[in-house]
Amino acid sequence: MKNRVMSNKAFLTINDRVYGQFSVSESILIDLIESPAIQRLKQINQLGMPQRFYPYPGFSRYEHSVGVMLLLKKLNADLEEQIAGLVHDVSHTAFSHIVDWVIGDREKEDHQDKNLEKIISASTIPDIVKRYGFEPDKVTDIEKYGLLERPAPQLCADRIDYALREFSTWADPEGVNGCAKNLIVYNGQIVFAKRKIAARFAQSYAKCQREHWGGAECTVRWELLSRALKTALKEEIIKLDDFYSDDEHIINRLVQSRNTEIGKVLDLLKTEKLKLRENQRNPEFNLKKKFRYVDPHYTENGTLHVLSESIEYQDFLKGQRAINERRIKVDLIA
Repeated sequence: MKNRVMSNKAFLTINDRVYGQFSVSESILIDLIESPAIQRLKQINQLGMPQRFYPYPGFSRYEHSVGVMLLLKKLNADLEEQIAGLVHDVSHTAFSHIVDWVIGDREKEDHQDKNLEKIISASTIPDIVKRYGFEPDKVTDIEKYGLLERPAPQLCADRIDYALREFSTWADPEGVNGCAKNLIVYNGQIVFAKRKIAARFAQSYAKCQREHWGGAECTVRWELLSRALKTALKEEIIKLDDFYSDDEHIINRLVQSRNTEIGKVLDLLKTEKLKLRENQRNPEFNLKKKFRYVDPHYTENGTLHVLSESIEYQDFLKGQRAINERRIKVDLIA
């Protein structure tokens, strides 16, 4: 079940699918959650496109943003870092990282990061933050918060939360609770309290990369939608500003355009499973997704370790990276 929010003005009760029930009493967090910028994220799918076009069960950027805040609260992060966690995805456009395939860098997928300060400054968030004595410039400097954000492949609240939500929907439902309960803070960073839990998290994360994020089915779907969106921009069916609305707003524009090329793409995306055939020589699609992996830290006998100390895990990562480097070379069969 996704997170449910109930308010009596003095506090919010949030029932989250990963972390359970929380009572949020900080007025600034309540006001931010209720702000238009955060509420818009309810209509932005974390996985890139509306559920009816996608084979994996999804969740919204709103659910993830609230989840990051809850994880930081669970780990006793200070209020400023919780605020930063809540607002860190406000700059995501419709279709999330698919926008990087349309107007950005598909290798880096960083359009959202580069525009965070700009989008937040145009919202009501700065006024809310200043009203409670915080500085907007600080809460948009995401990289300064060591629990919220760390460079891959380290653990951070952002990376952990979206992974655990995906585990809960298909990749490892039985492992979610154990992973969430074994997260601790050690010398200012998030680590696992047990090696076996760190290993399970890493294996499940790799499963998401191999089968979903970097798999043929969903990568081709991303490419198809990005092509349709490029056509829509070229034909002036949509404008760049439309990406700061939401997924359904743009889909409705595409449908209403009655553009034949775009219509064919949307019809393909509605199919439960694309018919793909490998073609190493001259493929219709020659694609590669960003390679995502983790190398989590864990404690053992009071000492900090990292999973890649294991030769076995080093070899596993080499194999996973090699799979990704081979690229996706397939034809779409009508």
